Amino acid sequence: MEYLFSSAVGVLAAAGVYLVLRRRTFPVILGLSLLSYAANLFLFASGRLALNLPPVWVSAETAYTDPLPQALVLTAIVISFGMTAVIVMLALGSFLSSRTDRIDMDETGTPPSDDEGRA
Repeated sequence: MEYLFSSAVGVLAAAGVYLVLRRRTFPVILGLSLLSYAANLFLFASGRLALNLPPVWVSAETAYTDPLPQALVLTAIVISFGMTAVIVMLALGSFLSSRTDRIDMDETGTPPSDDEGRA
């Protein structure tokens, strides 16, 4: 279970980094979302992966699940949703002002044409 979970975090982080390095705004936004999902899963796993355990310590014989990482992940989800909305609005404003969604610019402040510098 732990190997599968850590593999999922690694794949999400790798895909997020790959998408953040793209030259268009939409893949960058998706990459940031994948990176935030990877960070949320990492925070969630820091509280031990335990099934069917109570969130509060009841007696000395029973184990419990730490509720702090769950609260941190819930807060991080809300913050990442708000930041994604802000980034989408910035990308939309940039697209409406320049009529392109390219991130790379040349010295004059204009994006290169589609035939030069295409990745």
